[in-house]
Amino acid sequence: MPFVKQTFTVPEKMPAFLFIMRTFNFTQGQAQRVLAKGRLLINGVSIFNTGMSIEGEVEVVYFKPSSQGNRPLFHNKDFMVFEKYSGVLVHPNTMATPYSLLDEIRSIAGDNANAVHRIDMETSGLLLASKHKKSESYLKMSFEDRSIKKSYLAWVDGKLTEPFSSSERIKINNDYSQTKHKVFISDEGKASHTDFIPLQYDETLDTTLVACYPHTGRTHQIRVHLFHVKHPILGDPIYGTTFQAANAYLEEELSPEERMREMGASRLMLHAQSLSFTMGPRFHIESKSDFSEMKNLICEKEKRVFNKK
Repeated sequence: MPFVKQTFTVPEKMPAFLFIMRTFNFTQGQAQRVLAKGRLLINGVSIFNTGMSIEGEVEVVYFKPSSQGNRPLFHNKDFMVFEKYSGVLVHPNTMATPYSLLDEIRSIAGDNANAVHRIDMETSGLLLASKHKKSESYLKMSFEDRSIKKSYLAWVDGKLTEPFSSSERIKINNDYSQTKHKVFISDEGKASHTDFIPLQYDETLDTTLVACYPHTGRTHQIRVHLFHVKHPILGDPIYGTTFQAANAYLEEELSPEERMREMGASRLMLHAQSLSFTMGPRFHIESKSDFSEMKNLICEKEKRVFNKK
């Protein structure tokens, strides 16, 4: 379990944030975030006042990484690149999350290491992580100014033969009563752009392998752009399926067989294939996974009901 509760004895009166800084070798900002989340407790009660003086026995809930042996595909003194498997979270979404890629990141490089971007839980492929705060700031800024280039591979429903682009604007959905889509296409949304190149078509499964090149980083950008042109990514539990099936998936009520039939695959068939960026030298890193061979995870076209509306 990555989050643990441990008892400490504070030998002399001191501000709570200072105790956290000294005990965990944290910066003041990191220590204050621990306190803001209620993770310092006295007599079982969370202490939120960062300047409060404490002494004696206290409990601290903190992240203690537990590696499962997923070593980085590439690393140097500043960053690491991992192959993330489908189904693995990048960060724990609750304190009860048993494992995330953050376990590997922190096991290798310590508490100041962090993922610098996110990919969806069911998406596989490359994940970039910093080893220290300076590289974290640099890499996150590089994502913001779009100097880091990414490519993805996707198995989509139906046949695509020609390259195309989508510049449809994307807006966050604030009402899930009619659709479970996290975002949707809207003239009121934020600018976005993705280029798509079909690579191969499998007639038996009626699916096309597509290379995807996002030039912006909107939430679910590739997924919603492909859904908009009526070729959603197979296995997508949100875009391309019914409201009822999407809701059942989110409530964890779908059996594996229902998931295959309703969504067209046993997982979201999207893979982060490459990363290109400059950090001193120019780096171009490609995934070692052969995603083109993962089409055995796709439901037979006669059995699937995905994307039928």
